[in-house]
Amino acid sequence: MIEQSSNIVWHQASVDRESIQEQRGHKSVIIWFTGLSGSGKSTLANAVNIALFKKGLSSYVLDGDNIRHGLCKDLGFSDVDREENIRRISEVSKLFLESGIIVLTAFVSPFRSDREKARKLVKEKDFLEIYCAANLEVCEKRDTKGLYAKAREGKLKDFTGISSPYEEPENPDLRIETGRKNLNECVEEVLAKLAQLQIF
Repeated sequence: MIEQSSNIVWHQASVDRESIQEQRGHKSVIIWFTGLSGSGKSTLANAVNIALFKKGLSSYVLDGDNIRHGLCKDLGFSDVDREENIRRISEVSKLFLESGIIVLTAFVSPFRSDREKARKLVKEKDFLEIYCAANLEVCEKRDTKGLYAKAREGKLKDFTGISSPYEEPENPDLRIETGRKNLNECVEEVLAKLAQLQIF
């Protein structure tokens, strides 16, 4: 493990989060979409992002595949690498939160312990876990990337739902039946939750 230098000092932002939120007219929050590959996490996160943009709100999507093209391109899919992947994105999400942005993360994030660590990085009201509930059969039928087929053939190791476990959230802030509801219905559920929490 790399030891942290004792010469590092945290610098407070010159403009704090509260001032940014007041200027923009909405709160910032981390919206953490979790679920199996093919459950609709990225699709839903991006659709919610569009809806928020149309309302004039500041938001950004952090997508699992995109993150692995840069920040986490050195990581594989072992349990250890998955944990580090989520640790990094949790810290990035926290930075977005502090900048006054509604950050939507779309990651399988299969382990409850990793999602709980992400939640504990911020205040309870700043983290919203949304479980995109779609069973394995539905996700395999969607399989737009052909990943399940490769996993079934043994060409992909450590694939969540096939050769690696997925731990469903026990008490998500919101459970959305993405396996059977249409996209617009799912978006409306998320927006209703944000309104209930007075994010906007």
